[in-house]
Amino acid sequence: DAEILRYRQIKQKNKVLYQIVLDQTPFYAEMGGQVGDTGWLIADDETIDVIDTKRENNLPVHLVAKLPKDVTATFTAKINEKKRIQCECNHSATHLLHEALREVLGTHVEQKGSYVSPDSLRFDFSHFQKVTDEEIRKVEKLVSEKIRANYPLEEHRNMPIAEAKALGAMALFGEKYGDEVRVVKYGNSIELCGGTHIPATGMIGSLRVVGESSIAAGVRRIEAVTAEGAENYTFMLQDSLRELRAMFNNVPNLSQTIKKAIEENAELKKQVGDYLKEKVQQLKKDLIAKAVERNGVKVVVFRGEANVDAIKDLAFQIKGESHTDEKVFFVAGIQDGEKCALMVMLSEKLVSEGLNAGKLVKEAAKLIQGGGGGQPHFATAGGKNVAGLGEAVEHILDAAGLK
Repeated sequence: DAEILRYRQIKQKNKVLYQIVLDQTPFYAEMGGQVGDTGWLIADDETIDVIDTKRENNLPVHLVAKLPKDVTATFTAKINEKKRIQCECNHSATHLLHEALREVLGTHVEQKGSYVSPDSLRFDFSHFQKVTDEEIRKVEKLVSEKIRANYPLEEHRNMPIAEAKALGAMALFGEKYGDEVRVVKYGNSIELCGGTHIPATGMIGSLRVVGESSIAAGVRRIEAVTAEGAENYTFMLQDSLRELRAMFNNVPNLSQTIKKAIEENAELKKQVGDYLKEKVQQLKKDLIAKAVERNGVKVVVFRGEANVDAIKDLAFQIKGESHTDEKVFFVAGIQDGEKCALMVMLSEKLVSEGLNAGKLVKEAAKLIQGGGGGQPHFATAGGKNVAGLGEAVEHILDAAGLK
């Protein structure tokens, strides 16, 4: 049972919320990386959702979206027990994880931060290099052993800090502790901690590491899930594996089959690439053979279906193979699937005489219901009106005085 001592209105992300302080509470207020409890304040005729619990001036502050009709009533303060237990599983698992990391990687490992929610846990620790897959597997196995051992929670409240350290409790570097502390012990794992914990490690069920990364120089981060979260993670992996097997007709050796498929795909890509290069070279020869000279300018025109990147490569080849004092004007109207594109490439001589590919393309792009531009020597435009490609190419030639 609880009564409201005081409350106030706040604004958070443009929402009006209320903070409530109760005379007594079962809600855990966010602290030490563990998120605050959620739950309900229940009166005779209404239930108020508590959406978070924070700590302010050492007081638990309950966050609600609306105030009770009668703030002087006596309420039943009830936490969301399922979420609390999920948090406890993840928090107790961080203690076992810390101990396992020290056993596998070395005693230089020290906690540098943590985050514990109902859905997952995050543990930051000192280490000088990436934790390998093999090391992660060893850590998971060690934690599993500690879970199966079903170590009971041994809790010591208000223990003198000197006595706690003599017991072997690990103090976090940089943390400030009072003369008396709370000690949480599971088997050989002994830590100073103010969070909520499960009665015995068996409740954790299992732990699975889902991520390992660097967050600062000499500091690594492990992300993991436990209990129901670990089950769901395993189910997800099983579903993915089942889908992959189905894609390859349920072959017995999936990894070997995938490796072979990747190698075959790489070879096919190489063959396709070589084929395209040959086609581009042949197309280049054909276009140069059909080029016409107008007003002292070699005009090269492409109209048709093609890959835009291949035609771009072709345009740069034509420009690169021309003499520095040669006037070369390349224009293309390209259909690429359901889309279309315009492209203009000018030799340096034409640019120096005042022609600008970007301006030419920009105006013509309207005819293909698109837009684009670029540099004076090279420009492109994309559009969706394939039927307007021919007119757009003629517009570019006309604007350049080359019709």
